[in-house]
Amino acid sequence: MKKYIITALVAAVAATSAATAGTEVSSKKTVVPMEEPCLYRDNEFQIDAFALGGFYRAGNPVWGGGLGANYFFARYFGLGVEQFVAGNNEINRGEWGTLGHLFLRYPFCWGLSPYAFVGIGKLYGENSKSIGGGDVGGGLEWRFTENIGLFIDGRWFYSPDLDNGGGAIARSGLRFAF
Repeated sequence: MKKYIITALVAAVAATSAATAGTEVSSKKTVVPMEEPCLYRDNEFQIDAFALGGFYRAGNPVWGGGLGANYFFARYFGLGVEQFVAGNNEINRGEWGTLGHLFLRYPFCWGLSPYAFVGIGKLYGENSKSIGGGDVGGGLEWRFTENIGLFIDGRWFYSPDLDNGGGAIARSGLRFAF
């Protein structure tokens, strides 16, 4: 009887080792790191609320604020329009303007995005005379969530109708992205 039990055990071990031959048993687990989502997207719509200040109209200071809407049809290119009101108490009691822009940006997924823009538009003053012109500038946006960021930019507005040909304007504000 002993002989049959030993023979059965040897046969079971031989059958088991033949069944698992060529397979490797590993206790290592592969960890795939999660990729952090980029804060800047393709096909992104933005709304800006900003304050502005600058020097134009023969170097006189102006300040004001406005709203803007931008649409980035690709991560790096977009179009925008803004409406603003600016003035001071001495020379220019108030004027408003509408500008359209073409944007070029280079976003870093961790939240920072430098950008450049060029635009055209009109200024309307208290004497109802419109002034056409264009601007060129650049800025920096810091997005601290996927939908909310801060921005600051500067531009040179040029118009042959202005006294010294143009002026410098800076904006800073809050940007909401959808």
